[in-house]
Amino acid sequence: MGVFIASQFQEISSTVKIISGLISFLLFILIIFLLTRSEFLKLLFWQDIVEFLGSRAYGAKKFVKKWNKIKRKLELPSEAEHKLAIIEAEGLLDEILRKMGFGGETIGDRLKQLTPVQLQNLEEVWEAHKIRNNIVHDPDYRLSPEEARKAFEIYERALTNLEAF
Repeated sequence: MGVFIASQFQEISSTVKIISGLISFLLFILIIFLLTRSEFLKLLFWQDIVEFLGSRAYGAKKFVKKWNKIKRKLELPSEAEHKLAIIEAEGLLDEILRKMGFGGETIGDRLKQLTPVQLQNLEEVWEAHKIRNNIVHDPDYRLSPEEARKAFEIYERALTNLEAF
């Protein structure tokens, strides 16, 4: 009778071992899958490898694509599109400053942390920021195509100086 119980226990324990092994394997696969889907590995390794091997910063291609989309709005004859292009250009600059580690609640807070050494056209960026504020806060603000182009070029120089693209 004792032998019968020992063999039953052995069968049950080997079944439990197989099931545990399968569950462990599936959990391992799930961990690998989730790590590849998360930003953790990108932040930890991939970003450094791409920047080391490439000539541009990690994510620069994404910013260039966004910038070109914004630039096309400036080419349209509509004042509303020009206003939107200026707002989006500053938004892109703000996103890049946040990614660079500049804190603060607003872009104004982040710009205050910059020096002319870090951003050569900082004073011009403040001028463009004032234009953007006028667009956002004054619904009657009239934006000329020349003023829009000037503000846009200021943001483009700032992004170039920050090596965003």
